[in-house]
Amino acid sequence: MQRIIRIITLFIIALSLPAKAQDAAKAKALLDQVSAKVKSYENITIDFKYSVSNPKQNLNQESKGTVVQKGNQYVLNFMGMTRIFDGKKVYNIVPEDEEITISKYDDQKSDELTPSKMLTFFNSGYKYSWDILQKIKGRKIQYIKLNPLNAKDPTKEILIGVDTQTKHIFNYIRTEKDGTKMVITINSFKTNQPLSKNHFTFTESKYPNYYINRLD
Repeated sequence: MQRIIRIITLFIIALSLPAKAQDAAKAKALLDQVSAKVKSYENITIDFKYSVSNPKQNLNQESKGTVVQKGNQYVLNFMGMTRIFDGKKVYNIVPEDEEITISKYDDQKSDELTPSKMLTFFNSGYKYSWDILQKIKGRKIQYIKLNPLNAKDPTKEILIGVDTQTKHIFNYIRTEKDGTKMVITINSFKTNQPLSKNHFTFTESKYPNYYINRLD
């Protein structure tokens, strides 16, 4: 209820603001709805496509991945690697090398875009603006543009595509100042799936022949 009141208040205030400020208020309100929707789920399971390109550097790569998230815990499978975060430590498992790296994770000190941050990172540090509305495969996708407030940020801009019906993120497009473009497209978004109590637990006995590198 408080979230709904906040959105309505933003709308009422926006009626008396210049057009540019109205756009910013609309954008922030939509992102607030996205954030609230994500936080309302017990867990989330996502299949996604990732691509990165930079014509000047002759860079063009594509990959697919999956992530299961509950709170700030997650299991990520991407580019042949599995990463488990149990809320305290990060476990990077690389089957090709039969190697596991274990390290502590400090959310306050790390600027890494983790799965949990991926769906809520936009809550601070950006200037918002209302962008284009596109129809993609029968879905209305409203884009919100984010520009970093920190001038030293290597990111030029970020576009977040939001499904106007579900209020789920459809894709994420980040353009760097050096011309690098990263796109994450969510192909499947499932919620509140049945998970075992040990889903986010690293079990060392499953990897008897692996070299384990404990960083701290």
